[in-house]
Amino acid sequence: MSTVKAKVMLVDDHAMLRHGMAMLINMEPDMEVFAEAGDGNEALAILKKTDPIDIVLLDVTLKTVSGFEVIKSMHALIPTLPVLFVSMHDESVYAERALRAGARGYVMKQEPGEVLLTAIREVLKGNVYLSKQMHDKLLNRIAGGSEPEQLINSLTPSEFEVLHLIGQGHSSQEIAKLLYRSIKTIETHRFNIRVKLNLKDGADLIRYATRWISEER
Repeated sequence: MSTVKAKVMLVDDHAMLRHGMAMLINMEPDMEVFAEAGDGNEALAILKKTDPIDIVLLDVTLKTVSGFEVIKSMHALIPTLPVLFVSMHDESVYAERALRAGARGYVMKQEPGEVLLTAIREVLKGNVYLSKQMHDKLLNRIAGGSEPEQLINSLTPSEFEVLHLIGQGHSSQEIAKLLYRSIKTIETHRFNIRVKLNLKDGADLIRYATRWISEER
C-alpha cells in the first residue's frame, strides 16, 4: 500500500538552496516538495491556487519582504498552516521571534539534513521543533521576563533584522545590500530602533546591539 506523502512548500530566494532541500526531502518516503517560491508574493499566489499544503519551509530574509511579514500573510490566508523557519540566522537570536510570529519551529541552514527532516516530521505531528539548547534557553527566559526583552519585542520584523546586523558589525550600506533595501530605509529603521529602545545616538545603538548579540549567544 502506497504512503500518502506530506506536501511541502519551499520559500527561499536562493534557487540552489531550494534545489538541495528538495532533493533531500524527495528522497524520503513520507514527504515531497509540492511547490517552490522565490519570494513572499509568489508563495502567497501559489497558496491561493494550489491544493492544500501540509507544511511551509520559510526563510527569514527574502528579497521583497521579511519572512516574518510573509508568515502573517500566510496565516491570514490559512490560519492553521504549519510553518517551519529554515534560516542562516542564529537560532539563539531569531527562534523566539519566529515562534511569536506563529512558526512551529526553527532550523538553521548549517544543520545536517537529518535535523531538517526530523524538524519537518515533528511539526507535521503538531509539535514545536527547536534545538535542545534553544528550548532550555526559552524556558529560562520565560521564567525571567526581563524589561530589555520586552523592548526588543516592540521592534518590527525589519527593525529586528537591522538590529541583529548592527550587532554583527555591519554598516548601513552593508545592511541595505544584505536585506535588499535602500540606505534611506535602513537609516529610518535605525532611528526607529533608537526611539523604541531609548538610545540617545548611533554610537549608543551600536553598543547596545553588540552587547545584545553577545548575550544572546
